[in-house]
Amino acid sequence: MIPAGPRALAGAGAGLIAGALIGALRAGQPDPAPGLLELSAGGTGLLAWLVLGPVLGVVLARLTSRGPGTGPATAATGVLLGLLVWLIWSLSLLPLLSGDEPRWSAERAALAYGDLIAATMLGGLTAVILVALDALVPSSPARRPQARPERPERPRIVILGGGFAGVSAARRLESLAPRNPHWDVTLVSRTNYLLFTPMLAEVASGAIEAQHIGAPVRAACPRTRFVRGEALDVDLGRRCVRIGTGQRERELAYDHLVLALGSEPTYRDLPGIAEHALTLKSLADATAVRDHAIAQLEAADGEEDAEERQRLLTFVVVGGGFAGTELLAELRDLVAKIVRYFPDARGGTMRYVLVHSRERILPEVSPRLAEFALRRLRERGIEFRLGARVAGATERGLLLEGGEHIDAATVVWTAGNQASRVVQALPFEKGPAGAVKVDATFRVPGRDEVWAIGDCAAIPADADSLHPPTAQHALREGAALADGIAAVLGGREPRAFRFTSIGTLVALGHRTAVADLRGRPFAGFLAWLMWRGIYLGKLPGIEKKVRVLIDWIVDLAFPRDIVLPERTEPPKRRADVPAKAAP
Repeated sequence: MIPAGPRALAGAGAGLIAGALIGALRAGQPDPAPGLLELSAGGTGLLAWLVLGPVLGVVLARLTSRGPGTGPATAATGVLLGLLVWLIWSLSLLPLLSGDEPRWSAERAALAYGDLIAATMLGGLTAVILVALDALVPSSPARRPQARPERPERPRIVILGGGFAGVSAARRLESLAPRNPHWDVTLVSRTNYLLFTPMLAEVASGAIEAQHIGAPVRAACPRTRFVRGEALDVDLGRRCVRIGTGQRERELAYDHLVLALGSEPTYRDLPGIAEHALTLKSLADATAVRDHAIAQLEAADGEEDAEERQRLLTFVVVGGGFAGTELLAELRDLVAKIVRYFPDARGGTMRYVLVHSRERILPEVSPRLAEFALRRLRERGIEFRLGARVAGATERGLLLEGGEHIDAATVVWTAGNQASRVVQALPFEKGPAGAVKVDATFRVPGRDEVWAIGDCAAIPADADSLHPPTAQHALREGAALADGIAAVLGGREPRAFRFTSIGTLVALGHRTAVADLRGRPFAGFLAWLMWRGIYLGKLPGIEKKVRVLIDWIVDLAFPRDIVLPERTEPPKRRADVPAKAAP
């Protein structure tokens, strides 16, 4: 890679050339064309492009790298930065310089449409010139990657699960052996990306594009062998795992096995829930919820029967924890922003209902913050059935114990999770929700070669409590487990895991949230800014950060997308085939 200083200089030069070309093209347009010094709501003059270009080029040079195959990524980043320049410059700063107030509206965006085209062209052209300059500078000869010798004496570590815990463990193992891999590490996951679950509800509401909160596992763990497949069962006697990869199966032998398979929804054998309720555990689930909500508005717009239209416009979420509360708040925002496109449906009454078995929502936060969240959501028209238990679901809606039936075309279940079926099938002592009981070093008692972390593990925090199944704990559990395995392989004893939660953040929609950080409560707009700032910082990868940031900026200025794919039904769930475990 070119050193940061020279490449930043090359980026500035590329941006200067691109800015001169774009500014000249803008000045040469038919009347009315922006003049040389013009800085107005209608356009940007040549001199401004000569300044914006080098700034964009320097940022682009620092965010990207040179080398074979990096051209498309550099070009894509350049176009995204161009769009960001337009959003910040043309929609925010230019109105201020012109004596006006920034207005994030479709009318303002239409007025600055010429700058939009120019800014995206600026980013793309700067990227092309930078890539060309990279090609002119000789790079140091790259080392050929050394083929990993298949040495049976190398300990084989198999990690099942590509969530926060599993990926964190793999990354830490890589950092412990940066040059010569001392261990043969394999990570198995059903998906090839790490899902950033805190933003899943925003995907369901259409505020964020689905692929923007998924970080590729292969990029996150480049020196770990990755297998995209599903763990089917574990043979503890032979020390191997059976993996289903597409149409075939294979076995992976291990010397140390890490269970990081997370959790899956549990319907508690309630009739009709699995058949008629949506869930929110994956990107496919979030996309299905968003498509389903829009489909109900489409159906209600042409429905003449008032009772049926009301059913179509009723949205029910079961579960008042983080996932359920955030999802219903986001669904309410989604419908409120797009219902104007459905004139007949707009005449009906939107109904949002949250069903929770406890007497207060958000048991993970303090009673004061939970009461604030309840009050704010009620002010927005959300109904609450607290202390209510679900008896089942039908095609017409949700049935509660006591005989009450809530007519609804949309029911989303977030009321319970359990450890994966593979974990439940293992002959180990189980804790709450089928999680494997482990000691403070993550080892399964009596099986020194089997470890468990994340949602599928019951990890003691002290004599009377367990570590909660949250992302911040899973990340640290993965790193601590890697240190423990390294200690064992080095002939040392692993250390007990100790961690105290930093805090909790819950988004309530409509630019409102609650937060509890180190015991200090925050609520309202400030907490919402903290939610976005902290989670944007935690999102893996600069590219994903930029994409999500642009999604948020676009959401401020433009209405939500209502494009409905042809398939609107939720994805078919996997058959509940019980997993097997050999003793």
